[in-house]
Amino acid sequence: MTFSRSSQSLLGGLALATLAGSLAYAGDAPTPNKGDTAWMLISTALVLMMSVPGLALFYGGLVRTKNMLSVMAQVFTIVALVGIIWIAFGYSLAFTNGGGLNPYIGGLSKAFLIGITPDSTVATFSNGVVIPELVYMAFQMTFAMITPALIVGAIAERVRFSALIVFVVLWVTLIYFPIAHMVWYWAGPDALAEAAKAVLGAADDAAKATAQANLDAVTADAGLLFQWGALDFAGGTVVHINAGIAGLVGALMIGKRTGFGKELMAPHSLTMTMIGAALLWVGWFGFNAGSNLEANGITALAFVNTMVATAAAALSWLFVEWIAKGKPSLLGLVSGAVAGLVAVTPASGFAGPMGAVVLGLVAGAVCFFFCSTVKNAFGYDDSLDVFGVHCIGGIIGAISTGILVSKGLGGVGLADYVSNPGSIVEGAYTMSGQVWTQTKAVLLTLVWSGVGSAILYKVVDVVIGLRVPVEQEREGLDIASHGERAYNY
Repeated sequence: MTFSRSSQSLLGGLALATLAGSLAYAGDAPTPNKGDTAWMLISTALVLMMSVPGLALFYGGLVRTKNMLSVMAQVFTIVALVGIIWIAFGYSLAFTNGGGLNPYIGGLSKAFLIGITPDSTVATFSNGVVIPELVYMAFQMTFAMITPALIVGAIAERVRFSALIVFVVLWVTLIYFPIAHMVWYWAGPDALAEAAKAVLGAADDAAKATAQANLDAVTADAGLLFQWGALDFAGGTVVHINAGIAGLVGALMIGKRTGFGKELMAPHSLTMTMIGAALLWVGWFGFNAGSNLEANGITALAFVNTMVATAAAALSWLFVEWIAKGKPSLLGLVSGAVAGLVAVTPASGFAGPMGAVVLGLVAGAVCFFFCSTVKNAFGYDDSLDVFGVHCIGGIIGAISTGILVSKGLGGVGLADYVSNPGSIVEGAYTMSGQVWTQTKAVLLTLVWSGVGSAILYKVVDVVIGLRVPVEQEREGLDIASHGERAYNY
């Protein structure tokens, strides 16, 4: 789901994990492998678990008792709502050719899953390897579900439920689907191999020119950031930076919680938060390792990186906080773990394990700094630190991917699908060039989501009103918005 290409070759770390003999291009239509299919079904369920109950419990424990149920209801509702939007038009907008707008958004050729049957397949990142399209559609659905749910943490305890629902519908349509298309949509390795073989087999100059034009067209059949060569294995830009900057914009526009800075707003249940964080960590193996779309060595690499980067970041945050504040906290430990998960997401299939450890150590310390020093200095009320963890962690991970992919630093390098059609060879790589490409991808995501989200928040605020009245905020959104309590004792 995450490979990119330069102007002359497709980039991808994952393909280098498989022996060249197993990647030989097959002329016959490939059929899904049962092991790959089973792995992807499991990964899909794991990513769903990240949202419900993982994220719902993680966020729920961090708010005050009177808002626990409201946060869980918001997350669960978003998951259900986006699931229906996804099969209606979201999948089509993200993962089909959009004609003249193809660099930015797909079309509606697969709206309502038109033409998708149990026999439909989609490419992975290896020549001649496919999985059922229904599995891929469902896997990507879970990413679309959790991304807007992350935003809830920035505006928790004061957002109007109806306004949130309308905002999410607009946001996934105008922000998430285009970003997903720009980063992850491409023609696939077999289409490139077939077009490249035609160039090599051309009998004369005219035939070669025609074949080259076709290869150029296939290469251009991709999202804008994919064409740039930006690397994002599992969603550093699409999910975390995207949601993180939208959360910050929302927190600034909706304003601080009543009593913020004057009243105690401590988490009501760090027990629930720890349970949620643990579920997120387990589910993230599906998020990252599942993003390889097949079960092979790169899947194992992404799995290991998800383990060690998270552990490193949790310890990094813990010890930095211990030094800064005098005591190590459970909240800091689990916040560091999530920061590590976020940071390793774009790099999980590209970095080596030692690179992932370093990434985790950096992410834990830097995210702690943003969630404490920077947040206090500017005084914004990002309730559950969505910006400090997801946006900052995503930026660190996305840019660092351009460094850690280097084979000299233990990474897998880049893959070229075109030079030797039907097999994969190592692609050209310069660290400075790749880091600049990663930086451009980060900047585009920040602008697209930041500006776009600000417009959407304003529209919803004018039409509905983003914020509940002060009286309802003081009463708590559990009762005010839903007429029930999380706890009755």
